[in-house]
Amino acid sequence: MVNDVFIHESSYIDQDVVIGKGTKIWHFCHVQRGATLGENCSLGQNVNIGPGVKIGNGVRIQNNVSVYEGVEIEDNVFCGPSCVFTNVMTPRANFPVNGVYERTMIREGASLGANSTVVCGHTVGRSAMVAAGAVVTRDVPDYALVAGVPARQIGWVCQCGTKLDSSLKCSCGREYEIDDDNHLKIKQNGIP
Repeated sequence: MVNDVFIHESSYIDQDVVIGKGTKIWHFCHVQRGATLGENCSLGQNVNIGPGVKIGNGVRIQNNVSVYEGVEIEDNVFCGPSCVFTNVMTPRANFPVNGVYERTMIREGASLGANSTVVCGHTVGRSAMVAAGAVVTRDVPDYALVAGVPARQIGWVCQCGTKLDSSLKCSCGREYEIDDDNHLKIKQNGIP
């Protein structure tokens, strides 16, 4: 541990990388130049963080995940084992894009299940949950629960991760309402 950061001896950290206090990087990881990892993150075994990628605080990236250039991950996101990000819509080996990548956003508190795929150019909303094996091919609203190939919304989830029933009240005490644009919002009297 140096400066409250743990980096396993088998991992490789390029120059010009920022790693926040309390972050742990486990076996066989590679963090590439210009990447920024926030505080109290955890990178499981065999994680690759691409050049210039920004990762917020409290992010958990499980084993065998590559976060490519063009992807940004906000605070408190969970990336399940072997989840996949893409960064080029029409990849061709003989026609490189020369550093021009689609932007993909994973908003605060979202969870991506094991083996899920987020196709580039899309946003996964705050506290949204992507089921294991789902393939995200369009934006996912805040608090949405999506599943399937391609991923379709099958419900709503609370900020704590519990699937909400039709009352939109969670056992944790939070209450939600659907606004005029069909977006889920925490009620003013709900727990923040």
